[in-house]
Amino acid sequence: MMPKIRFHKLAAIAVLIGFAAWMGTGEFSSVGSAADKSVTTGKSATTDRQADAGKPEAVKPSKAEAEPKAALRTVAVVTPPRKTFARAIRISGLTEADKRAVLATRVAGVIEKLPVKQGDRVKTGDLVLMLAAEEKISNVDNAKQLLVQRKAELDAAERLAKTGNLPKLQLDTARSNLTLAQSQLDTAQAELDRNEVKAPFDGVIDRIPVELGSSVMQGGEVATILKLDPVIARGEISERDLRYVKIGDEANVRLVNDQKVTGTVRYISRDASAQTRTFRVEVAIPNADGSIPAGMTAEITLSAEPTNAVMLPRSVVTLGDKGDLGIRAVGKDDKVAFFPIDLVDDTPHGLVLGGIPEDARIIVAGQELVKEGDLVKPVEADQATINKLISEATAGTQ
Repeated sequence: MMPKIRFHKLAAIAVLIGFAAWMGTGEFSSVGSAADKSVTTGKSATTDRQADAGKPEAVKPSKAEAEPKAALRTVAVVTPPRKTFARAIRISGLTEADKRAVLATRVAGVIEKLPVKQGDRVKTGDLVLMLAAEEKISNVDNAKQLLVQRKAELDAAERLAKTGNLPKLQLDTARSNLTLAQSQLDTAQAELDRNEVKAPFDGVIDRIPVELGSSVMQGGEVATILKLDPVIARGEISERDLRYVKIGDEANVRLVNDQKVTGTVRYISRDASAQTRTFRVEVAIPNADGSIPAGMTAEITLSAEPTNAVMLPRSVVTLGDKGDLGIRAVGKDDKVAFFPIDLVDDTPHGLVLGGIPEDARIIVAGQELVKEGDLVKPVEADQATINKLISEATAGTQ
């Protein structure tokens, strides 16, 4: 005989079955809410579910359509005019003489002649200074007289040798004596020349630290001569810009007094400075009148090969995701793209930039508010901005 089931167990089973049936309906709102909704709409929840089930799948509103779309950000764009620009490489330097020589005496003595003064122009071989040399002058005169005598003796010996009245040995002796006399004259003249200081090249006497009649020691400085035609503008170029410059290129030089001259690159060092990693560059500047002195501060501007570029205001340049400088532009799909720039020149009118595609629509307003890949709404910049870009590009090429 089966044991009887108590009442409280039966009640628990009934509650469990009822709860399971309620879960199966899917209605989890409060009873009050459901009732209010039913009163407001006049329809029961069951009727709503039946109506929704009767609609086609395509008619049901999607989640994306239900949410409002975010508005696209508007940016101002412009396609700037392109021009051919030459990269300008500016370096600081100074002028110096093409040649510089400190003249010194080869022997000690007293200054007897000083025919030049500071600022005089001299030619190669001109006498700058002469020391007293009475004895040496006398030796030269004696050697000249002896040479004349030996020539006469040789002439007489040759005439006698032709007639057979002079042995060949005496003729050889006469020739030897003439050679010896010529050697003695050369030696005496060389000793006299050691008392003279002459200009080694065409130039300007820049400094004379001695006076007529003063005594100087052997090797003592007596004058400084400079060659200032051409005058040289010297500077140091970075290793990055070295590839853009070659010998024979034209260079513009602006002096500290705002004088502007043109020269030619004549020398580029192939050995970098160990401290600065820069290379010495020399520009030769015609200076026939000597108006450009040595030691003057100068700014040297070298031009690289022309390249196709655009001129833009500095405000357009921005930083990319990797921290490099560039510009943001809008592509054909209205998405933002970033282009690293190649700085060709920095002028008072703006930046000359290379490396930008020809069809790029450059963002000139709002570039800091967007990033690469963003979908934007591009609008053409106002006519005033476009006119400004055109005028600046035109001015930059003049």
